[in-house]
Amino acid sequence: MATTLRYQICIAFAPVLLSVPALAAKPAAGSTATLAVLETTDLHSNLVGYDYYKLAPEASHGLDRTATLIHQARKEFPNTLLLDNGDTIQGTALADYQAQVKALRCDQTLGIYKIMNALKYDGAGIGNHEFNYGLAFLNQVTGSRFQVAGVEQPKRCAGPAFPTVLANVYSAKTKKPLFSPYAIIDKQVAALDAKGRPVKATVRVGIIGFAPPTIMEWDKRWLEGRVYTSGVREAAQKYVPEMRRKGADLVVAISHGGLDDSPYTPTMENANWYLAQVPGIDAMLLGHSHQLFPAADSTVAQFNLPGVDKARGLVHGVPTVMANLWGKHLGVVKLHLKHDGKRWRVEQDKTRVEARATQTGAKTYVEADPAVMALVQEEHEATIRYVKTPVGRTDFRMSSYFADVGEISALQVINQAQTEYVQKYVAANLPQYKDLPVLSVTAPFKSGVAGPADYTDVKAGDLALNNAADLYLYPNALYAVKVNGAQFKAWLEKAAQRFHTIDPGKAEPQALVNLAVPSYNFDTVTSPDVSYEIDVTRAPGERIRKLSWRGKPVVPEQEFLVATNNYRASGGGHFPGLDGSKTVIASPDNNRDVMIAYVRAAKGLTRAANASARSWRFAPVKTAGPVVFSSAPGMVELAHAAGLHKVSQIAADDGRGKRMALYAIDLSQ
Repeated sequence: MATTLRYQICIAFAPVLLSVPALAAKPAAGSTATLAVLETTDLHSNLVGYDYYKLAPEASHGLDRTATLIHQARKEFPNTLLLDNGDTIQGTALADYQAQVKALRCDQTLGIYKIMNALKYDGAGIGNHEFNYGLAFLNQVTGSRFQVAGVEQPKRCAGPAFPTVLANVYSAKTKKPLFSPYAIIDKQVAALDAKGRPVKATVRVGIIGFAPPTIMEWDKRWLEGRVYTSGVREAAQKYVPEMRRKGADLVVAISHGGLDDSPYTPTMENANWYLAQVPGIDAMLLGHSHQLFPAADSTVAQFNLPGVDKARGLVHGVPTVMANLWGKHLGVVKLHLKHDGKRWRVEQDKTRVEARATQTGAKTYVEADPAVMALVQEEHEATIRYVKTPVGRTDFRMSSYFADVGEISALQVINQAQTEYVQKYVAANLPQYKDLPVLSVTAPFKSGVAGPADYTDVKAGDLALNNAADLYLYPNALYAVKVNGAQFKAWLEKAAQRFHTIDPGKAEPQALVNLAVPSYNFDTVTSPDVSYEIDVTRAPGERIRKLSWRGKPVVPEQEFLVATNNYRASGGGHFPGLDGSKTVIASPDNNRDVMIAYVRAAKGLTRAANASARSWRFAPVKTAGPVVFSSAPGMVELAHAAGLHKVSQIAADDGRGKRMALYAIDLSQ
């Protein structure tokens, strides 16, 4: 296994050298080496293969199984560099427990970082979800010393034992990077000299990190006035030449985003199609999109752009990998290096890129590394005890398997809780809005992206905190906005982009759901006072029909208060008119906590009272061929129980390799 001898980081633009033993002799021209850059991304605090929502082991994900792939890669390759792309510290009940329930002491290391330290990660980037718990928490758990308003940290706390880099987020107070923008790691490698004889050599690897600038919208409540961002391309153009001047042989970009060839802007969420064109970048590690790259048969739009080789894993010639999510894959960029007498250079024709899966068969996976669970056994067991805390009962099964076609069993109770909260808040604090109708929207957060286990599914019976976390996945805060009828309709139109445009005369099967539009952007109303139709035969932007309030058409100037979350109210998802300016309530309470309080007060949920107010329907249309969508297999009776009698399962396998079934829906009535 290759060992890191030293790394150099840039803090406030001044390099600091850490641990400086003697380096191997400078390699001679013609020397060659292979360096395998390994990537994990979007782990979302899935430390071990366990589902805290279902309180059951789950072999399909977890860093404990990725660890096995890491060990295998280190045996295969004499020289490796292990890096994480971000979205690491948030995403499970265990993450919430450590961040919000039982706060870590300064001398304690976050569970995910304990594992990464033990696995000897060489470096990491920062994703957008790192900011979800606020800057004070992020400062503590990353062992940082942020110079930002509202963060008082008298000393550096425990954190990762490797450099964490981020080049495009700056402190508003100091105008300097929040984290080190880059690090230069001196990696001792086993190489061959020009005559093929084994030698020890040093490769100076520069790593630079980028986060989506859209964090300023998504976590506005934590970040506004404290930090600001620059564009990904601008940050790279600033720091990559500096890294080269300071001796980096290679530059690896750890960029938490995907690919987009839309006209570039400094606020672009997925700017890496442009990042690859910045001179001096030798490899890119991507994430955020929860996709797999390279994948020769991928139909994902971002991997079918000019200059993107989805089979070989190249973006404008730059070796690139995206290792899916939750530890399901390990990205491997096998860089073949040759020394020209001055520095190491990548021989692109000999470089290979792949993403290795933990899944080995239809229902088989690599063995989990037991050392991982041993490291976090205490945190794991404490989380299980916590999430078993009872909150109420339900007499119906609450799921999101068919939320795309109108099933609201996992949505209505959230909307009811949010509506009641806003109504009480207005009565107590905002009498000027007392006559405005209060509505609420929520979305199905889990929709099978990671496979059939990736749905909300709460069985009838006792409800506990783990069920609440299953129903409302993210630690968002409840916000309310004031919009008029025209703006509300535009909001619903944006949500209806979740569907493809259906041609009624087409005899071939047509996919209903546009998977490029995430389910968390399918905002849904569940109110007996609101009704509307979605006409999927019309183009996006023209689909909302017969929108009414208490039986009367909604008129453009009519005003509403709409309960939502801080992400949406502040501009997340780029919904028209929602940019933070319409917020009238910025609650300190989380949406999930509001829902828990509502369920506790109700004590028992029933389908009639809490899952029957479906506000929308598809506009009836008779189609020549089937209209199809995917969901977990064997769930059709849940659709029928919810009144969706025109849904049928037509194939147990939809052919996408995710163990999902194919369903059809009759839109004619």
